[in-house]
Amino acid sequence: MVGPEPRGMPADIPGVHHVTAIASDPGRTHRLFTETLGLRLVKRSVNQDDVSVYHLFYGDRVGTPGTSMTYFPYTDAQPGRVGTGQVTTVQFLIPVGSVEYWTDRLDSAGVDHDPPRERFGDTVIAFEDPDGLPMELVARADAPDGDPPDGPVPDRHAIRGFFGVALSLATASGTGNLLKTMGFQPTKSENHRQRFRAGGELGAVVDVLEDPEAPRGESGTGTVHHVAFQVSDAEQAQWHDALVERGLRPTQIIDRKWFKSIYARTAGGVLFEFATKSPGYTVDEPVDELGERLVLPEWLEDRREEIEEGLPELSTAAKEA
Repeated sequence: MVGPEPRGMPADIPGVHHVTAIASDPGRTHRLFTETLGLRLVKRSVNQDDVSVYHLFYGDRVGTPGTSMTYFPYTDAQPGRVGTGQVTTVQFLIPVGSVEYWTDRLDSAGVDHDPPRERFGDTVIAFEDPDGLPMELVARADAPDGDPPDGPVPDRHAIRGFFGVALSLATASGTGNLLKTMGFQPTKSENHRQRFRAGGELGAVVDVLEDPEAPRGESGTGTVHHVAFQVSDAEQAQWHDALVERGLRPTQIIDRKWFKSIYARTAGGVLFEFATKSPGYTVDEPVDELGERLVLPEWLEDRREEIEEGLPELSTAAKEA
């Protein structure tokens, strides 16, 4: 008796889809991403697993996969600790000629940052979000033109999307093997940092930092909840099977309205999501109205009044000069 045909290996993943972190003050986070970093609030919704909390999505003009930094702002949460078992740095891509512009801009906004430094031939500016999550601007000559939003940052200097993420792990081998399965191939290394690179233009880098002596990360404000990678609708089920074959325990496919998702915790403890590129954030709002109102998936719409009453005020007005 012949069993079902195996679905085979899916195509390589091109890069990061989005990164989701935990914040404390939604207004403070909003001001950093819109007023200082020049990204757009492309979706204002709620955490579908805890509707008392916003889910805020920042990205390019339409929230293209590879550009979207998202937040769960828990106003009563305790600070977390950045450490092993987590995404410990979120890296954004800027044009190679924009380093001076961004150091001046961060200075003017009162955002503390390190002096620019070199890593693997790229210029890197390190700073933190308002809750202490490490972030970097990485300048590269191959930064694509992208689709910058209208905002305070000129298009020629605008953040293009993600450069990638850095993971901190006590033991890196299991996660490294998974990354290779996903299409991220090891390229360069220095000290305890191993770089893996995929084939896409955005979010194509995962840096793995291995340190068995480093403290374990603790979830809370100022930490990353999960990193999502781009997969096609047609191949998402294949990725589910591939994760099972590698001894992980992925969730079933979950409909998140703007994409469908599978979640799996890696051997190193980092929560990976495998999210589809479609239908995208314009499925329920026109482009020129993205992020202007609270949007709920249809299965939560009958709870709108209850949900709205439980959310804190979110001021999206610009600061007074």
